[in-house]
Amino acid sequence: MLIPVGSATAEIEVRRSRFIAIATPIEESEAMRALISETRAQHPQANHVAHAAIMGRDGSQFSFSDDREPKNTAGRPMLEVLKGSGITNLLVMVVRYFGGTLLGTGGLVKAYSEATKAVLEVLKTEELIDKATLKIMIDYDIYEQVDKLLKEKQGEAENLFETQVTIKVTLPKKYVDEVTSQITNLSSGSATILDCQDSQ
Repeated sequence: MLIPVGSATAEIEVRRSRFIAIATPIEESEAMRALISETRAQHPQANHVAHAAIMGRDGSQFSFSDDREPKNTAGRPMLEVLKGSGITNLLVMVVRYFGGTLLGTGGLVKAYSEATKAVLEVLKTEELIDKATLKIMIDYDIYEQVDKLLKEKQGEAENLFETQVTIKVTLPKKYVDEVTSQITNLSSGSATILDCQDSQ
């Protein structure tokens, strides 16, 4: 599965109706509801703000709404596009400004689908990787070697320099055993390494 990196926006026009698609990362339905409300507030003149969302590590949680468009002409076709994208933890909202011409059910399905496809084309994504967070306490004399090791293993670290160096690092789970072993060896067993809760 893929996950979004940042947000993206795209716009299409169909018979003078504007369809503005906004894609943004989410991980829970509460955040999704807040983002939809915020988008409505930013577009008070819009006729509709339909949405579709996929969440969960395997993309098994769904949400969609036609927002007063005829049933299954907006949110459902948007969701079908998302399901086919291989992306999870993603909310797509399509803001519609009515252009005066009725599009019919087929026209609406096509327009909402096309707007969703357009925003996915410009959305940046990355592979969803299982990650873990470690808290590592080491002496200063091995800090540079440990820092280099963590960078090599795609670690994202926050450092606290006191009597010892405390490093809180998030890295792919597949490297945890190797990193733990190497730091234990570098420190001759004096390092403290705690496995914090999984970050994803």
